[in-house]
Amino acid sequence: MSSPNLPSLKFAIPVEKVRYDDKGLVPAIIQDFLDGTVLMMAWMNQDSLLKTLETGETWFWSRSRQELWHKGATSGHIQKVESIRYDCDSDALLIGVEQIGDIACHTGERSCFHQVEEKIVPPPGDMLSQLFQIVCDRRDHPNEDSYTCKLLAGGDNKILKKIGEESAEVVMACKDDDPDAIAGEVADLFYHTLVALAYHQVDLKSVYRHLHKRRQ
Repeated sequence: MSSPNLPSLKFAIPVEKVRYDDKGLVPAIIQDFLDGTVLMMAWMNQDSLLKTLETGETWFWSRSRQELWHKGATSGHIQKVESIRYDCDSDALLIGVEQIGDIACHTGERSCFHQVEEKIVPPPGDMLSQLFQIVCDRRDHPNEDSYTCKLLAGGDNKILKKIGEESAEVVMACKDDDPDAIAGEVADLFYHTLVALAYHQVDLKSVYRHLHKRRQ
């Protein structure tokens, strides 16, 4: 069977090389193609994979209902496919998507992997995105004890002054050739830049999209 090659999609995958299990299924990990957030895991068979390639949106196989299902057909939270890769054994798929509505889980959470043990919280792969969400939450729910809220309340005058200061400190750390100081000062610059984005109602993903276009 030849693989679909659709001009509208920037990927192609040799469907015949995918190794399905004894039930004809292969696990598919769905990931935000911009910031790398793991959104969900679902099962595909060859028919759902072909539908995904044909439509440019994710389709899966429901083991409980024994039927194909189109992600977001009911909720509107469809997933527009940007890339498809398979692993070294060809028995698992990694699909990069644009998640419409920014909600992948049926519970209303962005990711199905939102449950964590309080004592074991590994660093997120989407660190900047999570930090930006916190900054936006401070903007929308002010707390007078929060440094972020104080910055936002000060507006451009306060925020841009801090960005200028942090930029200068990055320059000085680089001049001193101090790797730890450089990392710390860049972290401060990133944070204050995120505050500026939130203040001006600019989504961090807009920045990612610009970077993605430049990379292409």
